[in-house]
Amino acid sequence: MELANYINYAMRGILKNPILEVLNEIKIAKLLKQSNFVKRDVGYPPFQIILHFLYMIVMQKRQSSFIRQSNSAFGKDAYYRFIKESRYNWRKLLMLSSATLLQKIKPLHRIGEYKLLIIDDTVEAKRGKFIEGSCKYIWSNKEHRTINALNIVSLNYADSHSTFQLDFSIKMNDTQRRSTSEFTTKLHHKSNAYQRKTEIIKGKNTLAMQMLQRALNNGVEADYLLVDSWYAKPNFIKEANELGMPVIARLANNKLIWNFKGRHKTLNTIYNSLKNIRHKSSGKHGKISYQYFDAIVEHAVLDKVKLVFLHTGKDLLVFISTDLSLSAKEILATYKKRWNIEQGYKDLRSLFGLGKEENRIYEALIAKITLSMFAYNIVSYINRIKHEPQTLGELFRDLECELETLAISMQLFIQILTKISEIENIVKDNKDLLNIIAVLSAYTQKELGLMCES
Repeated sequence: MELANYINYAMRGILKNPILEVLNEIKIAKLLKQSNFVKRDVGYPPFQIILHFLYMIVMQKRQSSFIRQSNSAFGKDAYYRFIKESRYNWRKLLMLSSATLLQKIKPLHRIGEYKLLIIDDTVEAKRGKFIEGSCKYIWSNKEHRTINALNIVSLNYADSHSTFQLDFSIKMNDTQRRSTSEFTTKLHHKSNAYQRKTEIIKGKNTLAMQMLQRALNNGVEADYLLVDSWYAKPNFIKEANELGMPVIARLANNKLIWNFKGRHKTLNTIYNSLKNIRHKSSGKHGKISYQYFDAIVEHAVLDKVKLVFLHTGKDLLVFISTDLSLSAKEILATYKKRWNIEQGYKDLRSLFGLGKEENRIYEALIAKITLSMFAYNIVSYINRIKHEPQTLGELFRDLECELETLAISMQLFIQILTKISEIENIVKDNKDLLNIIAVLSAYTQKELGLMCES
């Protein structure tokens, strides 16, 4: 065995890069090619640039800091050109990588554990007047007022242990800061970026249904689709059922949207007609006590559905399930897992840079949001396959420390060996020392993807 092979073999079990291991495991080179991330005649490999972006996110470094501190970083223009490239299919990369990761955790699922798809939207504040896709007067539940922001509709996968980001779309309404005709980049009508831009004016329910269709077409398997009252409209639920996806949702108590067959048509009249004759069950959520019961009713569009009426003593909440076999308790317990997507948004903001994109160009915003979700999925997968799963925040901080420590330690080690090699007697006694330094440097660069200054 040659010297280089000896060193590689010895270091393989010691110098491990958890991010790069996952990328190799999902065959990222193949996924990039399928998503049209092809290197031009000049420039850097897309894989290497994406890897650097992942490091920036996990190490929580701004692009300028990463360039300054990493010996292997490219020039800033290389990163800017990359995220503005109109040929790349960012949506396909996120979906293919997510579907591959879900296939890998499939053997870990327990019998009876529900796999869920969750659709929701979030608002990310954007103050700049020229940020493409942003709107004025978008209501923020977090700030309890209207703000200038991006409205992001997303599709998540969740089970009892993990959450993965599958897809997202930016929704622009009539209060848009800039119309699509005023966007900076003039795109070819067949480019991936142009296709992404044309969807921005579609309705939320339309975007949500298209995301659901794409997920199912890419082999994502789930037992139920969870949505809140905004998306829970009869036609939307019917379309999801026709795709083979049962729906569990909370309903808006709106008689213009929900009218059922029979003598009692609205949700209030159905509840009042049944509240004194149905057997009620009790439950508690935190400090809130409630009573609930279920009933099977008939709807003109959906046929038979099961409704669960939950009363807290002050508020009436109504939930719907198109799967009649579920009990009221199961419907409520399953719908509670819709909170996973809210926790996912929180982690994306605090750990993965969602909402902190320093770009105003639409294509660059799509790229940076995708990279945040891609990094989230990788960390979520690493957490899932560990024997003692942590919270995502704890694991994130561990990875951040581990990557930077490895990069700095190996750089210092190589610098020490280089200094030793400059001593004439040492070089005479060991002709292979310079070769060892070269091999160590090359292997470290390959396995970590970067070298940091101490």
